Amino acid sequence: MARFVIDRSTRISLAVVVLIANLAGAAVVLVLAAWVLPEGPLADPSTVRLINLLTFCGYLVLAVPVGLLWGALRFRLPRGDADTEQHLVLHGPLRLVTVQAVLWGVAAALFVVLNAGWSLRLAASVGETIVLGGITTCALSYLLSERILRHTAARVLSANPPRQRVLPGVVVRALLFWALGTAVPVVGLLLSAVSALAYGDVSPGRLAVIVLTVGGAALVAGLLVTVGAARAVADPVNAVRRAMRRVQGGDLEANVTVYDGTELGQLQSGFNTMVAGLQERERIRDLFGRHVGRDVARAAAATGEVRLGGEVRRVAALFVDLVGSTTLAAQRPPAEVVGLLNRLFAVVVEVVEEHGGWVNKFEGDAALAVFGAPVGIPDPAGSALAAGRVLAARLTAELPEVTAGIGISAGDAVAGNVGDVRRYEYTVIGDPVNEAARLTELAKAAPGRVLAAGSAVDLAGASEVARWTVGDAVVLRGRGAATRLASPNDNPKPGEPIVETDGRRGTRQNLGAG
Repeated sequence: MARFVIDRSTRISLAVVVLIANLAGAAVVLVLAAWVLPEGPLADPSTVRLINLLTFCGYLVLAVPVGLLWGALRFRLPRGDADTEQHLVLHGPLRLVTVQAVLWGVAAALFVVLNAGWSLRLAASVGETIVLGGITTCALSYLLSERILRHTAARVLSANPPRQRVLPGVVVRALLFWALGTAVPVVGLLLSAVSALAYGDVSPGRLAVIVLTVGGAALVAGLLVTVGAARAVADPVNAVRRAMRRVQGGDLEANVTVYDGTELGQLQSGFNTMVAGLQERERIRDLFGRHVGRDVARAAAATGEVRLGGEVRRVAALFVDLVGSTTLAAQRPPAEVVGLLNRLFAVVVEVVEEHGGWVNKFEGDAALAVFGAPVGIPDPAGSALAAGRVLAARLTAELPEVTAGIGISAGDAVAGNVGDVRRYEYTVIGDPVNEAARLTELAKAAPGRVLAAGSAVDLAGASEVARWTVGDAVVLRGRGAATRLASPNDNPKPGEPIVETDGRRGTRQNLGAG
């Protein structure tokens, strides 16, 4: 079934605006033709003027309803075709102008024929005035209609933004409106002067009145059309400029309504495409940062090329491993185990980031945190030791149903990209990482569940050293040298017996507290 492509309120607004513009234009033309422009020698000017006025009123009575009905039918869609609907809306102002142009053309022909019997000069003068007035009025109506239809144009363009120019370009449109709004009225003024010179029957006073009246009308009409054309260009550009300021301020939700079928519509659509790309890039950056750590993501984004390998850095490693994860997985549903691990790792990430470190990786039920790489910090060992103390306290308070061992070590390690240029990751490789992992095995059975290497305490700042006690040394599994054990002051001394965990035992050597 046929339907209108614009709603009732828009149709009413269009009808009112176009009707007012055309009535105003017709009134100006009537005044100029009847009382200003020279009509030549007439036997009974009053009778001629009266007949023209009656004809003018009668034509308005017929033309107004015909124009309103015809104009409304120009927006009637016979079938639900989205492309046709878009075409009707975008070309709607032009379709309305064709209706008005036909009515103004019929009026010009009618009044030329009506007045030709009395005076050819009068017929030509009236015809020229109607044609020129109609052209200017149609130009103004086009701009007003285009502005009213912006909301509807935005609706039909939302699903299919313009990829190419649908209407004449900005330059063509600007030149066209200059011609219609400025050149045409000036042409009317020139024709009046030519007529006065050709016939030589216009007094200087009458000529002055003609020039002032026609020139004033030309100025007003030209101003209205020029302002409308300028706004038609400036409004989309200003909308994009405001949205760009929002994007510069970090608001990637900024969007521009696309309602123009020229290059300006392509500009609006292109801006929205750009913002969508920025949103996608930000989502990828956020996901990348969540996978590898924000500091690593920023460092990778700032690097122009991928380089495998790394550099020796003074770092601290903190290893967290859940106690009894195999039994836990066997006794609880998988979803419950995953939820528990997520709660555990949420605390780990929060504590580590608060102390300037980053979680390098999650390994099943364990996590490795690094301090001092990729971004250096003043005291990586002290930060790791402080994070270990806080983490142990929070896990005890917030997750009493689980137990996790925490091992901490510090020293020189290689930090960089490992893998292949097609698939690599940023990681830290070195003795501190291995030592922290081995300490975690002992920490699972140690009082307080936290053990640190004496080397980490030696490298830490004085304020953090005072919170730790260094005791005996043990030879950790897989290592040849002994490792001095340190624990927080509020825990039992590391010299107390260490029980066997998961079949592993540390070999104790009495090397003293130093």
